[in-house]
Amino acid sequence: MQVTLLGVGSSAGTPAVGCRCDTCTSTDTRNKRTRCSSMVTLDDGRVILIDTSPDLRQQALREKMNRVDAVLYTHTHADHLHGIDDLRAFCQVNRCQIPLYSYPEAISHIQEKFGYTLRDPIPQYWDLPVLAANVVEGPFEAAGQMIIPIPIMHGKIRIYAYRIGNFVYMTDVSEIPESSYALLQGVDVLLIDCLREKPHPTHVCLEQTLGLIERIGAKRNVLIHMTHELEYNALQPRLPANVVVGYDGLQLHF
Repeated sequence: MQVTLLGVGSSAGTPAVGCRCDTCTSTDTRNKRTRCSSMVTLDDGRVILIDTSPDLRQQALREKMNRVDAVLYTHTHADHLHGIDDLRAFCQVNRCQIPLYSYPEAISHIQEKFGYTLRDPIPQYWDLPVLAANVVEGPFEAAGQMIIPIPIMHGKIRIYAYRIGNFVYMTDVSEIPESSYALLQGVDVLLIDCLREKPHPTHVCLEQTLGLIERIGAKRNVLIHMTHELEYNALQPRLPANVVVGYDGLQLHF
């Protein structure tokens, strides 16, 4: 399995509009962050996308993506959902319907706001996305892979992290319910939210992220969903040996 970090930025992206800080003016490409999303490529070539950021088209062109076989939605905030219309390119290229998976409230939101994307394939009519919405509240299969949704808190709302084998993707987390830690046992690779240095009401900050990493105990940990307040070269030397600062285009093989 290969995981490609399509974007590791927060809702504003980096550079942030109108900002002249060290991160936003950096020439290091690892400080250029599109909105948060990742792509899981399976051994048989099938692709599972986690979230559809508003930068999906740009990310797909950069990574030469040519298929999406399933989409897992962590939640439906704009920076994780509003690239949904760009899924139509993959429907057109592969002449296929793409299944979406998430918790009940998220699927209801997609049905209400993006109902035009949810439709059956019609021959010779691929100018819109052709998607199918699926509510999941426990382990399920997508693209031939068993997936475990892990309930976590994003401020006051319950959202999903996802586990595929011994890989976990956890963005926009402020707290992990005690009942969810059992689903995190034996994790080898963890991609985890790390918004900024200072505490935030709906995201973990750096200190809190490192605390969760220590408790979960994954062998490899990658920071994602970062604001421009975290500069790559200043942050990486401060981290434990098993933690790296994620960046757009980073590929993990395992």
